[in-house]
Amino acid sequence: MTNSDKPVRIVIVGGGVAGMALATRLGESLGRTGRASVTLVDKSFAHVWKPILHCFAAGTARNPNDRISFLSQASRHHFEFWPGEIQALDRTAKRLTLAPITSPDGAQVLGERTLDYDAMILAIGSRANDFGTPGVAEHCLFIDNLVEARAFNDRFRAEQLRAFGNAQGLDIAIVGGGATGTQLAAELHKALDLVALYSFGRTPPPLNITLLEAGPRILPAFPESVSAAAVKELQAIGVTVRTGSQVSGADAEGLILKDGSRVRATLRVWAAGVKAPEVTTRMGDLTLSRTGQIEVAPNLQSRADASIFAVGDCACITDDPVAPTAQAARQQALHLIRHFPAWIEGKAIPPFRFRNRGAVVALGDYNGWGAFPGGAVFGGGWLRGLSARLGHIMLYRQHQFAVFGVARGLLAWFVDWLESFVRPSVRLD
Repeated sequence: MTNSDKPVRIVIVGGGVAGMALATRLGESLGRTGRASVTLVDKSFAHVWKPILHCFAAGTARNPNDRISFLSQASRHHFEFWPGEIQALDRTAKRLTLAPITSPDGAQVLGERTLDYDAMILAIGSRANDFGTPGVAEHCLFIDNLVEARAFNDRFRAEQLRAFGNAQGLDIAIVGGGATGTQLAAELHKALDLVALYSFGRTPPPLNITLLEAGPRILPAFPESVSAAAVKELQAIGVTVRTGSQVSGADAEGLILKDGSRVRATLRVWAAGVKAPEVTTRMGDLTLSRTGQIEVAPNLQSRADASIFAVGDCACITDDPVAPTAQAARQQALHLIRHFPAWIEGKAIPPFRFRNRGAVVALGDYNGWGAFPGGAVFGGGWLRGLSARLGHIMLYRQHQFAVFGVARGLLAWFVDWLESFVRPSVRLD
């Protein structure tokens, strides 16, 4: 890119799986030596591993340890952190504008700020896609990030208390039978089972969860045998699974289906579809796919601007699209980490090639399955999915090691184990 002695300004937008890895590793390789100044931008102050957001929503995540402070990570790994969300992008001047930050009462904390860059890597993830369905934005909850997951958990705990106090059931409807919606259904039941240990002095109320999927089966990314086994397991714990059920609207009382029937629910969660965040439309006319993803070449470079890269769910490799998964985001981040030091010296980045390592789904403590490329399945059976659930845990620990390093990752694992004897297994406050 350049042979100047001046440090290259690298801005990474989004602190998810890919963004956190990029900031940490580029900070170590380029920020530490002064070859580049690395800045991470995110609207939150803490990083979480997105595949466990449903645990934050249910309250079964150990919140203090499963969140990683961006400020703390930046101080240890030679990058800067700026809180904020992109408001505008001037590609000619290579300058992005961050929106003002406001307090919960609406007061402005920080005004607009600008940040110049020589290279920008967009890793802003994705959101559930409501497909413009009437009433969904107003009456449904989303769990696409930590803020939304915590907001859902606040509502969930309040409704649990109301149900306990009034001796009435709690009705929840989840739209989307992919991994997020399916795992959330099981995790909510696990949360209520744990809360029942404390019980507020009353018999636990019935929890009625309906999982709605527009397609013919849940977990469509897995083999049919896993989908069928997951339905059986969910039904065994009391979840109603309805496939072929397309939602045509939502209101304050529940969901309206395409066939005219209704599903009444106090809490309505939308976990269907995938699209890029709306912010991509404010990024200087970058070429976007129909779902708002930034179109990139095989080397992850934007089709419209050679100084901008995109990775993870917000990117669409037009020549060979990759499914929006944490696995793909991590591999793309590692690809840029490996080749970016040479790119800033003027060398080309080679094409990215995705290597499918399989997938894992864990239904709380009830069961779990994994699928290797080619369709081979593990988990389930008499072990109740122990191997698959352990696989899911190991994927998370692998991510912790990548972010913390091996020594701190092992220490975090040990602290988690110790705290399991002290802290409640579900959020109660």
